[in-house]
This record gives sequence, C-alpha cells and structure tokens, in this order.
Amino acid sequence: MRRLIVPAYAAWLFLLAAIYFAVPPRTFAAYVWLAIGLSSAIAVLAGVRLHRPSRRGPWFLLAGAIGAYAAADAVYYFAEGLTSIGDKVFLDDLLYGVMFVLLMAALLQFGRPAARGALLDALIVMCGVGLLTWIVLVQPNTEVPAPDDLTHLTSLIYPLADVVILAAVTRLIRALHASASILLLVLGAIGLLVSDAVYRIAQLGFSLGDPVGLGWFLFYACFGLAALVPSMRTLTEPPRLRVRDTTPLSIALLTVSALIPPSVLFFEAVTQVRVRNGAIIAVACAGMGILVLARLAGVGRELQSQFNRERGLRRVSTSLVSASDPLDVGAALKAGVGQLVPADLPHRAILLETPQAPPPLQALRSEQLLATSSLPEWLNQRLLPHPTAMAVPLVLPDRPVGDAQVGVLLVGAPERVLRSIRASVQALTAQAALALDRIRLGQELLQRNNEEYFRALVHNTADVILILDDDDRVRYASPSATAMFGTSGIIQMPLLDLVDPSSQTQAGTELRAVRLTGSLARPPAPGLARTGGDWTVRGPNGPALQAEASWRDLRADPAVQGIVVTLRDVTEQRRLERELTHRAYHDALTGLPNRALFAERLQQSLAHADQNLTVVGVLLLDLDDFKIVNDTLGHDLGDELLIGVSHRLAELLRHRDMAARLGGDEFAVIISDAADLAAVEDVASRVVTAFREPLAVQGQLVNGSVSVGVATNADAADSAELLRHADLALYVAKGEGKGQWRRYQPDLHTAITERLTLRTELDAALAGDQLDVEYQPIVALSSGRTVGFEALVRWNHPTRGRLLPHAFIDLAEESGLVEPIGEWVLRHAITAAQSWQSNGSRRPYVSVNVSAWQFRNSAFADRVLAELSESGLSPGLLMLEITESLLVRDDDRLWRDLARLRQAGVRIAIDDFGTGYSSLSYLRAVPLDVLKIDRQFTSTIAASSKQRALVDGIVRLAHTLGLEVIAEGIETSAESTLLTVLGCPYGQGYLFAKPLPLAETQSWLARR
Repeated sequence: MRRLIVPAYAAWLFLLAAIYFAVPPRTFAAYVWLAIGLSSAIAVLAGVRLHRPSRRGPWFLLAGAIGAYAAADAVYYFAEGLTSIGDKVFLDDLLYGVMFVLLMAALLQFGRPAARGALLDALIVMCGVGLLTWIVLVQPNTEVPAPDDLTHLTSLIYPLADVVILAAVTRLIRALHASASILLLVLGAIGLLVSDAVYRIAQLGFSLGDPVGLGWFLFYACFGLAALVPSMRTLTEPPRLRVRDTTPLSIALLTVSALIPPSVLFFEAVTQVRVRNGAIIAVACAGMGILVLARLAGVGRELQSQFNRERGLRRVSTSLVSASDPLDVGAALKAGVGQLVPADLPHRAILLETPQAPPPLQALRSEQLLATSSLPEWLNQRLLPHPTAMAVPLVLPDRPVGDAQVGVLLVGAPERVLRSIRASVQALTAQAALALDRIRLGQELLQRNNEEYFRALVHNTADVILILDDDDRVRYASPSATAMFGTSGIIQMPLLDLVDPSSQTQAGTELRAVRLTGSLARPPAPGLARTGGDWTVRGPNGPALQAEASWRDLRADPAVQGIVVTLRDVTEQRRLERELTHRAYHDALTGLPNRALFAERLQQSLAHADQNLTVVGVLLLDLDDFKIVNDTLGHDLGDELLIGVSHRLAELLRHRDMAARLGGDEFAVIISDAADLAAVEDVASRVVTAFREPLAVQGQLVNGSVSVGVATNADAADSAELLRHADLALYVAKGEGKGQWRRYQPDLHTAITERLTLRTELDAALAGDQLDVEYQPIVALSSGRTVGFEALVRWNHPTRGRLLPHAFIDLAEESGLVEPIGEWVLRHAITAAQSWQSNGSRRPYVSVNVSAWQFRNSAFADRVLAELSESGLSPGLLMLEITESLLVRDDDRLWRDLARLRQAGVRIAIDDFGTGYSSLSYLRAVPLDVLKIDRQFTSTIAASSKQRALVDGIVRLAHTLGLEVIAEGIETSAESTLLTVLGCPYGQGYLFAKPLPLAETQSWLARR
C-alpha cells in the first residue's frame, strides 16, 4: 500500500496540472491551482506521519511554508479579478513573506549542524548571485515609480529572498549526501527560483495558465514528493560523520559565483560611460573576500589539526603493536583519542568488546553519531556530561569465522569535535581491531588443542606463524608463509635455512636463548611472548625480506608442543625508517652529512683521539664569491656548483675522514686519526689547490675557489671550541685574501676578538653620534691662499680615544658600514662647504674620500647629486677622491657614473697616486680632474734626487693631460719650495695646518 502513495500523488498532481494549464483563464483554474498547493502541503504532512522522522519540526515548517504560498497565490488570484476584495489588499504579500520565512527556517533545519565549510560556500554563492540579483532585478525596480511604498518595498524584498533561498539550498547540497529527498528539494527550489526570476525580469503580470507557472508547479510537486520518499528521514537525523568532499561541480559553482562581481564590473566598464554599481560591487567583493579567507583559514586549521592527529596516531600505533591484552588496547585507544581531542576539552572514551556491548551496538558496521540517552544507563553515566557520543565499531571485514565486529569504541565529546576526528578514530579502531584480533588469536592458541581450528584462526593473518619442533624444523606454517617465502613447501625445513646468511648467526643465537631460558632476556611466565630483532629471510623462491621476529615458548602446551615464531614483514617500514634517518642527518642537496651528523662524528673522533693520542683536524670551507655566482648566474647553477664542490671534496679525502655541508656555501671536514699537525695542513693545502681549478657546471666553467680555516684538537678542549677556532681561522683566511688557508694560532685569538669587538662597536658608533669630521686645508703653494678642505672622518671612541680612519675603515668595509658612514661624511662635508664664505676670488671647495664599496652601489651617483640639490651647493665646490684600485675594474657602469658626476660639475681626483695599480692608460681614458701625489713621495723629495725626479715626472704628466696636482703630506718648507719649483700648484699637510674642526675652519679662512 505504501508503495502506491508516491505514484498516486504524482498522478493526482499531473491531473490537476493538465486541468490547470488546459482550461481558459479566469475560470475555476484558480481553484485548481489552490488544490495543487494544498495537495503539496498535505503530502508533506502525510510523509511525516508515514515515515516518522526523528525531528518533525522542519517538515512542519515546510508544510506551513507550502500552505502559506498556496494561500498567498489564492489571495493574489482572487484579489486580481475573480472577486472584488479591494485594490489595497496586501494580504498576499504578507503571506508570501511568511512563506519565505518558514521555508528558510525549514531548509536551515535540514542537515543541522552543517559543516562550517558548507555554510561558507553557501554564503559565497549568495554574495555572487545576490550582487547579480541586485543589479538585474532590485536596482531597476528602485528606479521605476511604484504606486505606494509597500509595493516598492516588496518589489525589492522578493528577489533578495530568492537569493537567500538559493544560499540555503546550496548549503543543503554541500552539507548532506545526495538522496532522493535532497534531489527533489533542490529541483523544487530551482523551479521556484526560475519562475520568480522570469516573472520579475519580464516584469509581466501573471495570468492563470501562463507557462511561467510551470516552475511554481514544480516547486509544489517536488516538495510534496520529497516528504513522501523514505529518504526524507535522513534530512533530520543526526548527520553522518562525514564531510562532503569538494566536487568539480561545487568548485565550478564557487568559481562562477566568485567571478560574478568582476564580470559585472567589466561589463559596466565596457558598455557604460561610467560604472553605476561600483559601491555595491566593492561591497560584494569585500564580503566574498572575507568569506574566502574564512574558508581558507578553516582549511588551514583542518590541515594543522590533521598533522597533529597523524603524529599522535603514529605513537598510538606503536602502543597497539606492543599491546598484549585488551586492557592495553583500550589504554592505547584512550590515549589516541586524547591526542585527537583538544587538550582543554573534557571527553570520554570507552572500549567495549563485542560481548559486553549492547545489542544495537553489536550490529554496527560503520561509525554512527547517537544520543547518549539512547544507551543503557550504565553507559550513559560513564559518558556524561556529553549528550552526544560516537560509536565506532572495531571491524575485521576479512575475518573468515565468527562475527566481523570485535568491539565498539564509544567517544563522548561535543558533536563538532566528533565530526572533526571521525577519520582519525576510524584509523585507530582499524588498527585496534587488528591488535585485538592478534591478542585473541594468541589467547585462543593457548586454549585450543585442535590444530585444524588453529589454522582456521590464523588463515588470514598477515603475520607468518611458524611452529618449530625439537630439531628447529618447521612443523607448521601459516598460509601467509607462502607470500613471504615464495613457496608453501617449507614444512620440515630447518628454520635457519629460511634465514639469509647475514642473519643466521643472530637467529641461531636467539633461538638457543629461547630454548635455554624461555625468552631472549630472562625466564618468562609460561607461554609469554618476547620480541627479538629483525632478520633477513629468504625462501627458496622468494625475495629477501626484513622480518621482525617474536617468540613464544609453548613446548609445555600439549596442543602445540613447540616454539612458536611469529614473523612480521617490516621491509617497507624499515626502509622508511632508514630514509627518515638519512634525511635527518644528511643534506638534501649534496647528500653530505649535515651539521647534526657532523657534530656527532666530531665528538666520536675527539674521544677516539684522546684514547689513541692522535690528532683530529677540522677544516671549515667557505666558497669565495658564491653570492655573486647566485646573483649573476642563478640559484639553479649555484645549487649545481654546491653539488660539484661536494663531489670534488669527497674525492680529496680518505675513507675515514668526513665532509659535511653546514649550510649555505659553508662546508666542513673532519680529519680523523692524523699523525701530526702537518698531515692536517697538507689536507688543507690540497683542498685549496684543488679548488683553484674551475668546476664545470651546466656546460660552463665556474670559479670554485675556497677559503679554509684549520684547527686541531691540540688547541681545543672540546668540539665547540674546536669549531670556534676553525671559524676564527677562516675569518683570518678570508680577510687576507681569497683562495688560501690559515691555521688557528693561539696568539691571534686576542687580536681577532678585539677586531670583532671593534667591528661591533663601530655599528653603535654611527648611531651613537661618536663620529666627527675634520677638515684639512688645501692651499695654493705660491700664494698660501686656501682653495679647499679635505674632509677627514674621526671616531671619538669612548674608551680608546680619538681613532683615525686607518684604524676602522677596513672594518667598515668588511661589515658593509662603509656606505652609511660615507654618506654621513658626504652630507656633513657638503653642509660645511655651504657654510664657508668666499676667501678672495673664490669660495673654497670640499674634498671627500669615496670608498670603492660606495661606487658598487648603482644609486651612489644619484645620491651625490640629490645631496647637492638639497643643500644648494654648487657641484663645482665638491671634489670626490677615488683610489687607483677602483679604476682598474672594467666596469662600464662605474665609468658612466664618473662621467655623469663630472658632467654635473663635480670634480674627480685620484687619491694616493703611485701607490696602487698605476697605469697611464686609465689617466687618459677615465674622466678625471685632479691627481693627488701620495705623501710617501713628497716626504722624501728633499733628500732623494730620484724621488724628486719622479715627482717632477708625475707633475709634468698631469699638466700634459690637463690635470691639476695636489701634493699630500707636506711637513717642511723645503718640501713646499721644491714642489713649487717643480710646478706643483697645490698642497696640504701639517706645514700648513692639521685637520681642523668645523668651528675653526671659518677662522682659518679669515686668516688665510
């Protein structure tokens, strides 16, 4: 009889639909339409009575919504002409509003509580479709005059209500599994929304029998059918503990929804003069962005939670493997649940073996969420205060005999937590089922004396069970032995013949220990199992496998009368363990040991050296200019270079030495058991020499030279000190040039430490206003008139006193502070030059020393010109002094920067000419203005005719090239006179003045 209800209802509706769409309008079609709506509402109530869902409230709300909709349609039809109720009757609008409220309440109740992701997906769809609805349906209505405010308001509310219903339907699809009821509800909602949309877009009045009514008819028919099919119960039952996976269809739906705002914006920007809906599009985009971020945040939390759960599951799995009775399994499961549930959340976990479980739980084959009140009182009390529990059966689906269920795990916690840990608890119970089965198998092995029944119990176990007789021959083998040994014919074979020769000694020793003592370590209780080590087993026709062996001495048991050996295939497990161990102690790129393994090996080498009175050496290697390789040739080539370095380094070492990569381009070598210090130094020399040869990387030769720091245990008390010494030696090697090695010397420690301290203090000096600039006059030798000042930086050290540049400039270059210090000096020098007044016919200029490091910065020239522009100083009053070493670099950008500065009016001088890489070619090619003769020439000009001739040649050369000449370090009148005679126009030195503070320069100018 029940099977006829759905066909009868469908036939009745189709009959009414045929009458409705066939009869002429404005007759009794309105009554037929009302009968269709009431039939749908009655069908929902009949379905509730017929199928008795666990929660009837949502279905009653749905019946009320359908009834309100039918009543609203009836009021609308009668008020529109069939009867004269009045022109201002808005009862239909009120009933439509009640329908929308009841329908939303019903749809939101179905599948409650839904997954948070399903709700967010529904809101994303609502944002996209809502924006489209607002622009297409709502906004145009706001621009059309309405007869009254209420009509205008209802024209705005109806489209938005349809959007909300669409979101609720989307949530329903994402939250619940597909069923007949779900599909019918979705189809009915689509019919309702499509008819509403067509009706409002066309802006037509509705007449009885119009085709647009097909969608509303579909709404009535499908909602009634959804309540009549049996699957309607699943909509109000506690939802299955499974989050619906994201499907391509749902991704497509979310993608289309997310593209609606930019598509609308693009359409308006292309088709209209100005965007009309920018504000609402921005609001929709912002809302959708927030929802997407919330969705991603939920995914991130879920991934982190999943990681934590997997880590806890691994620990619990170990406990389950070693569990020897059901109590151990229950303790392991409780510990596992404790790992899965948040630490601050109370929970309950109870493991019941199948005979102890209530009958409804014994029939479970999959997890189920249930109310604790439905359980027996003794279980309910143990699960309080949680009203909801998850029952997860421990099932062995491939069990050959007996019930597949071996127990039930009950977990009491909040429902949201139970939903999130479902998959992890399933994994736990699957392992626990195997553990319980293994335990029970062992217990039944002790109790049963029927060997045939014993074979039936262990027939499907993956572990291999062997029974040995007194001659250590296999008397019984479980069926799984065929897979392990490649044959079933191992009966009467000696056990050791099944073991690989590499493990036969170990297996024989363990077997003798068991026969002598009953266990591998101590006499056990009768029948107690003990686990041995791993064996490599190999049958006559099988591959070599790694197996974990455990023993059980059952010689006293009349049913067995032998040694029971259990072999578990752990080949893959041990391979993974070895791989993880290798990854933990080796560098992923080069395959060399990493810092952790290096430190461990160094400790061992030092301990061995102490016992044998040998030398242990440590070499720290750093690739020269590796950053340049990475920046210019790319990181891929840099990685290949590191691999090549590792290979070449390994070729240079003995088998007992070890090379490691500590990180970046830093490598280390341990020289073990060296005869003396010379042997360690010989290795360092060979390494440096070998790496002077370029390495072939990706078809090109790349410089792979290294700097090496060497230290030995002769000067170090432990490994940490040994590494510090090698690091200091490497620091010295890199400071003295590239491609060489240096050994740690105890007397260098203090100097290096002091240098590092001074380097650290220099960083604080710039921020702490400890630097100062003094100005040494540059005078015309013939008249004594001051033509300029050279800016010289000084460091007012709080403890060391006043430091000159030679004490700290090289430290600044090493640490990279030379650039900010140089900019600071340049800024102060330009400010000082701006303050000097004219002395005679021309204002004095300022000369500033520029480091090569500053010119390496491509923005240096721009900064100089910006400082001049900001201060207002004429570029002709600034002279930049560069060294000869900077000019030998074949750098087009450098030469362009020099040309730019000279073109702007800034003068360029070569400082300390003759002391560096002097070359006449760059004097001709480089844009220069001034040549400064170093003081080592001027200081001996009066005493040496050769020096005098050399200076004369330099001056003549400068004049020929059109360069001005300034002599530095003039300290006597004789030197000044000779330089004047030789034609040198300008000079500076203590003869004229020492470097002056800024405050004294103006007084100096007034006097000179």
